[in-house]
Amino acid sequence: MGTTRRTGWARARRWTTTGVLAALATAALTACSPGAPDARPAAEALATALETGDFTAVPLAPDAPSAQELSTTRAAVVEGLAEAAASVEVGDVTLADDELTATAPLTVTWDVPWTDEDWTYTATAQLVRDEQDDEQPWRARWALPLLAPDLTADERLTVSRRAAERGAVLGQGDVPLVEKRPVSRIGVDKQQAAAGQVDTDAAARALAGALGTDPEAYAQKVAAAGPQAFVEAIVVRSGDAGYDVAALDALPGVGVIPDELPLALTRTFARAILGTVGDATAEIVEASQGAVAVGDRAGLSGLQRQYDAQLRGTPGVVVSAEAQETGAERVLLDVPPVAGEPLRTTLDPVLQQRAEQVLAGVVPASAVVALRPSTGEVLAAASGPGSEGLSTATVGQYAPGSTFKVVSALAYLRGGLTPDSTVSCLPSITVDGRTFQNFPGYPAAALGDVPFRTAFANSCNTAFIGARDLAGDGALLAAARSLGLEPAVDLGFPAFLGTVPDDATSTAHAASVIGQGEVLASPLGMATVAASVGASRTVVPYLVTPAAEAGTDDAAATDDATEETDGATDDATDGEDLPPAAPLTAEEAAALQAMMRAVVTEGGAGFLSDVPGEPVLAKTGTAQFGQDADLRNHAWMIAVQGDLAVALFVGEGDYGSTTAGPLLEAFLAG
Repeated sequence: MGTTRRTGWARARRWTTTGVLAALATAALTACSPGAPDARPAAEALATALETGDFTAVPLAPDAPSAQELSTTRAAVVEGLAEAAASVEVGDVTLADDELTATAPLTVTWDVPWTDEDWTYTATAQLVRDEQDDEQPWRARWALPLLAPDLTADERLTVSRRAAERGAVLGQGDVPLVEKRPVSRIGVDKQQAAAGQVDTDAAARALAGALGTDPEAYAQKVAAAGPQAFVEAIVVRSGDAGYDVAALDALPGVGVIPDELPLALTRTFARAILGTVGDATAEIVEASQGAVAVGDRAGLSGLQRQYDAQLRGTPGVVVSAEAQETGAERVLLDVPPVAGEPLRTTLDPVLQQRAEQVLAGVVPASAVVALRPSTGEVLAAASGPGSEGLSTATVGQYAPGSTFKVVSALAYLRGGLTPDSTVSCLPSITVDGRTFQNFPGYPAAALGDVPFRTAFANSCNTAFIGARDLAGDGALLAAARSLGLEPAVDLGFPAFLGTVPDDATSTAHAASVIGQGEVLASPLGMATVAASVGASRTVVPYLVTPAAEAGTDDAAATDDATEETDGATDDATDGEDLPPAAPLTAEEAAALQAMMRAVVTEGGAGFLSDVPGEPVLAKTGTAQFGQDADLRNHAWMIAVQGDLAVALFVGEGDYGSTTAGPLLEAFLAG
């Protein structure tokens, strides 16, 4: 790792107001004859001066430099330690036999930056007696080793910071998801340009043009940098076919610096979840209270930011005496860096990349979330390119449409229905003046008095709205929570599962039971609903292994994530003061499994019947949003296949079965 010298830092520091110990009643001069003057005050004055740099109060020996000269010398020697604080403790004073000289051991302790380990050394104060001065009978001699062991006139003290190896981010089976990978830093090398008599402005504009970035902005950045600066324009991972690094390197005035950076498997791999690492911002430096310094690399977003304290490790620190003429260094303190701890996640690299490939051509915001029902592990949480960097998969908030009928069905089962109970599926139903209809093209054969299973399989809105009284008095919220759709949850990473009104009435309640109105869910939330059905118990999803949770930094990353969510409602419950959720029973889960299987065997998801592997259980969903002529649809689909639960969401499409369905089929078939 490189070593970087610093001249200052922001850190909470242990300041010692004075390290000089007052003479105790029991501290006497060794070999001191009765009536001999006390040499200790002179030693203490010298100790205080070594702490503060102010030598005006030190009784100096005749051959010593002036107090001002000594202050200047000390300032020059310790300037490279910046704001490090010194404390000096005076030991027992030893009087020579002739009682004209004395010595005192000084224990000098420097609280250096970036480490809890102090730099401590012992020096010896030489004291001489002035028999002509009754007020100050003892004076201190000066020697450079008082400032550092064996210090010479040509040497200056420096403190250097050595960055620790950043911990890797791991996935299933401890496969590295983020680790150090080779990159090329590409930019204008102003020193090289000057040597080759190249116009740096022209070089900057040529490079920006080749990269497709703003030439004017980059040219201004280059112009503002120092004459010896390398002004980075882009960092390209090794093997990235999108950039011809050799051709860029051949541009006049352009330089390429090989480096290594913590990078994911691909440029887009789980980027919204994992986040990025880069130069620490001023805000991160300030918030770290000295743990991060200017020039350090730190997590800027996602898990890299949230778990930065765990991943970044502890920097190493070196205190040296550096010769000004030759640059030779003597190491006085060497605290080795401690590598960061790896962050273990549940992501499966194969499933995550498959999910991203499925979404690669989707223009609107989109997401795929895959869970393992038996454990709750998040195996994939992909957000498509239309999400524009937002983790739609984990923090998006959308009306879930008819996928939410799994929740309503559980409430109705608890209200007395069975999959074989008869319900009425009408062409339309009116509630307090608002008319609700089924989706266009609803099969006529599934209208009328039909089994509840059939109404569920074909997603009959009017049947669910007609049975809404079975889910009154908070029953809908209770069912949602039993299926893992908790309105307030801390999962160890920025996440939103869902919100469900617990006191909606009339038309609002009618909209809620079909997953519209005030009901909101994320793809992670609806995948959790599917996983709970598949596991026959309430599933709590997790992405970061419990052992790593102790490494979380402050709440900044989580707070940042909440600002990225898509339109939370103030009307739905926020989860405060809720009693424990009623557990999902095996009998309830079996009924829901049968009904979700019917969606494939007799409903709108027949295209999943030939997916290889275990039988697929599913539910389609379409949720309208917008107004009047601008009315559009969210497209959803959830599924369970063996020990895999999936939610697929497209922010704008036709219907769940036609827009989300083929994408889900591609994911499962892959």
